[in-house]
Amino acid sequence: MAGLATVLGSGAMTNTIGEVEDAKAIFVIGSNTTENHPIIGYRIRKAVKKGARLIVADPREIRLADVADVYLPLKPGTDVALINGMLHVILKEGLVDSEFIASRTEGFEDMKAAVEKYTPEYASEISGVPAEDIVRAARLYAGADSATILYTMGVTQHTSGTENVLSLANLVLATGNFGKPGAGLNPLRGQNNVQGACDMGALPGVYTGYQPVADDNARAKFEKAWCVTLPGKPGMTMTEMFHAAVEDRIRAMYIMGENPLLSDPDGGHICDCLEKMDFMVVQDIFLTETAKLADVVLPAATFAEKDGVFVNTERRVQRVCRALKPRGQSKPDWEIIQLLAQKLGYDWNYESAEQIFDEIAELTPSYAGLSYKRLEDGGIQWPCPNPEHPGTPILHVGKFSRGLGKFSAVDYRLSAEQADEEFPILLTTGRSLYHYHTGTMTRKTEGLNQFHKEELMELNPEDAKALGIGEDDIVTVTSRRGTVRSKVHVTDRIQPGVVFMTFHFAETAANLLTNSEVCHIAKTPELKVCAVRVEKA
Repeated sequence: MAGLATVLGSGAMTNTIGEVEDAKAIFVIGSNTTENHPIIGYRIRKAVKKGARLIVADPREIRLADVADVYLPLKPGTDVALINGMLHVILKEGLVDSEFIASRTEGFEDMKAAVEKYTPEYASEISGVPAEDIVRAARLYAGADSATILYTMGVTQHTSGTENVLSLANLVLATGNFGKPGAGLNPLRGQNNVQGACDMGALPGVYTGYQPVADDNARAKFEKAWCVTLPGKPGMTMTEMFHAAVEDRIRAMYIMGENPLLSDPDGGHICDCLEKMDFMVVQDIFLTETAKLADVVLPAATFAEKDGVFVNTERRVQRVCRALKPRGQSKPDWEIIQLLAQKLGYDWNYESAEQIFDEIAELTPSYAGLSYKRLEDGGIQWPCPNPEHPGTPILHVGKFSRGLGKFSAVDYRLSAEQADEEFPILLTTGRSLYHYHTGTMTRKTEGLNQFHKEELMELNPEDAKALGIGEDDIVTVTSRRGTVRSKVHVTDRIQPGVVFMTFHFAETAANLLTNSEVCHIAKTPELKVCAVRVEKA
């Protein structure tokens, strides 16, 4: 991988989860850590008790803000302006790590020129964060011996998602916080094996280990191993597939472990696309809302019913051992896929998950030193290039894989949709502590339903008063794409002009409202910002 691809391409943490406790400063942005990653949230609180300085940036006053040294209530979609404002202060006050910049980076002057106009006052005008708090946050972050940045989809799910991450990388490079303990740029993955899925090539432009589809040498290696001819052009992302379905360029879909009818933006559009498919297969552990539309449903085994490997957010490759036999006709995913391949005439004869993993290690440089035997005594963090290698807890120690870390000249640009007279409020979405994503599993757990049984849209008291809405009232929420009904929770933890909803509840499907416009580089949809109108039902 080149440059900061390990950070930006794979979305992996550069450092370990345990190091969070020893960081001297922690910058949490676009992450409701205590609810979405409770164990890491607990470590943040432990770090604060040990003296770490905590900076929290989020449109909502999340629980971590209660223990933060400074809380930055930015408007949804203004991350670049806020981060560039912090960089401006760090540069003007000479808080950069000059030695690190000189010896390990390039492009510094271009970045410096780009942030010149982002005075705290200018950044405040865009982001809504008080200028003095931007200054304070910059000083706290840059003044620490080791500072870590933790972020999630509140940063990436924007049309400017890539720029958001690049601006954070600038912040880390400018302060020399790569390649040392308690530091780094650390995206927190949203599920237990998202990292593993990406590592295994579940992205349209790469094979396993982020080896590019367009790279002739990488492609030749896989063609030789698999005895096939492979295309040199990257495929489509999920959002692009649904756009293609409208034009009849995609007529069939095979959906595994995903419930796009509730999880993807512009749910009405997704429903139309799925219903017009000539043929659709869904492979899942429960009959999801999406599976109900399928022509064929293939029952998959749960994690407890199969052997395999999971990779967590800190790049730790871990064994999962079967505890139960699969129920009914369900089978592990690899067995279902192999049976299908055999029906299609392919000579696939894997006998175990371990045999598949051995092939992964053979074809994937960052996994080359891994085996089931080595993983029996605990996880190992990739890259692990040979059987004697202990794994890599911290990335970028001493040097970057491209040689020099590259600064990027990043400028703020508006989100695809802005509040206006017809839709005067911005909706941002996320998760709660008690449910997960589309509720496929958690809403089948009665204990969790007792804590959180229905959607409670968060609305600021100022907006509630202006709209004549009270606690527990039912409202209609309308965007340019659809309308849903929701019960209301009035709270000053959300800013005026912004509302918050989860996407756990099919009966209040927030993603009927959200925008399917995508980041022009990463193709991630802008789930975190859309304009809505709220009316008492």
